[in-house]
Amino acid sequence: MDIQTGQVTHQPSPRESLESQLSCPICLEMFQKPVVILPCQHNLCRGCASDLYDSRNPYHYSGGIFRCPTCRFEVVLDRHGVYGLQRNLLVENIIDIYKQQPESGGREVGGNVADPPLKDKDTKEPMCTEHEDERINIYCVTCQTPTCSMCKVFGQHKDCEVSPLQSIYDTQKAELRNAVDLLAAGNSCVQAVMAQMEDTCKSIEENSQLQKRRLGESFDLLYAILEERKGQLLEKITQEEERKLGLLRSLVERYTEQLQASINLKEKASQTMEKGNAAEFLISGKELIAQAKEAAKGSNLERPEPGFENMEHLTLCTEDVEVILYQMGFGLGDDDDDVVTEEEEEEEEEEEE
Repeated sequence: MDIQTGQVTHQPSPRESLESQLSCPICLEMFQKPVVILPCQHNLCRGCASDLYDSRNPYHYSGGIFRCPTCRFEVVLDRHGVYGLQRNLLVENIIDIYKQQPESGGREVGGNVADPPLKDKDTKEPMCTEHEDERINIYCVTCQTPTCSMCKVFGQHKDCEVSPLQSIYDTQKAELRNAVDLLAAGNSCVQAVMAQMEDTCKSIEENSQLQKRRLGESFDLLYAILEERKGQLLEKITQEEERKLGLLRSLVERYTEQLQASINLKEKASQTMEKGNAAEFLISGKELIAQAKEAAKGSNLERPEPGFENMEHLTLCTEDVEVILYQMGFGLGDDDDDVVTEEEEEEEEEEEE
């Protein structure tokens, strides 16, 4: 603090002095991409230089000439315009270091200001591969890649359309955020579909077990019907067997009685013929003759018709049923191959011939 003529004069701090040295004379803000106006060596922001070069600016003259706003020195620009002016990398680096310092300007250690904190390596800005001293600070819209200002002015991107890096960063970050949201929504949809498929798998297993049980019950019913029908048909065969056996056994019994009577009559006749007395023979002979003739007539026996023992008329025909059973399926959509009957095979053979 200096005392002059009774007034208190504010002594600017080193930080304020440094800020004044690093401020643009046009926008009065700290330099943004400072450029050097040769040969007067004064600095100003590139954006302010572009505005200064604009035709509406009073410092602009035709023919690519404009005056330095600090010293009014006339600067002649080439075909690149303000982008042809050399950038002041030293000032730019000083501004970067200055912005990293705390507002208090540093902590005094042993009478000296403490060293500024080192910049984190993870947050270090990437540098251009073509211009090692240039930071990547713009985005080439044409080539869809980040680059530096020197590549735009003199390098491979000089004919390309560029845009501020922050603007493209904000746009692509928003697009990526939307893409992540869409991806999350898609993942949720996939998870929902997978859960639905798992439920469907469980339903398929349950329905499959249900249909297997129903199929078993259906075949058990068919087995029961077949067993019942088998018993009925076996009963018919048994009845036919008993009828024929009964008929034959009755004939055999009758013929046995007739045979026994005939044997007795024969013995009686033989005994009568052995008698020597004619009168005694004639008394019983006439009756025996009549009985023998009557018994002889009975020799014309009743016999069963040829084939009476045959039981072929009780043969079960199951071909049609077998075809139906083989064709038995689950409806119109059944994928099983159709069973070809013998008649169909014969018809196909005739057609081929």
